[in-house]
Amino acid sequence: MSWNIKKRLLKFIAKNIPTGQRFRRKCLIMAGYEIGEKTYIAEDLIIIDEPDDKGRVKIGNRVTIAERVTLIISSYPNFSKIRPFVKDLHGYIEIDDDAWLGTGCIIMPNIKIGKGAVIGAGAVVTRNVPDFTVVVGIPAKPLKKLDIPKSEGIETN
Repeated sequence: MSWNIKKRLLKFIAKNIPTGQRFRRKCLIMAGYEIGEKTYIAEDLIIIDEPDDKGRVKIGNRVTIAERVTLIISSYPNFSKIRPFVKDLHGYIEIDDDAWLGTGCIIMPNIKIGKGAVIGAGAVVTRNVPDFTVVVGIPAKPLKKLDIPKSEGIETN
């Protein structure tokens, strides 16, 4: 079986399996994505990329990804006549430890989501998100900075 078919099949299974988020995580790792320990990935995660895009999605430890989140690594207008006039999008996405991506949010290419950051439901992230920052809207804008007490044992540098 070619890598292209194997990757598509693994992504399909991970996206559509109704239960077993551990199995979902394992399928995505087998498809070439880096995913940390205790990361929760809900149903219907969409990752838009090319078959040879390995190592372009890095998800840290204890990250929570809600339903219908979309991670865009690659995008271009395919056969459209506008293709010579627009830039193809091709990049990476890095999601640091303890981040929370709300339902239906969209992460554009070349984005780093900081440690403990919160992405509001339906937000479209077009810029990097600093550590412990809540962002909302289209495009996503900072709403507030999380105040994490040192007693919680979370490094907030």
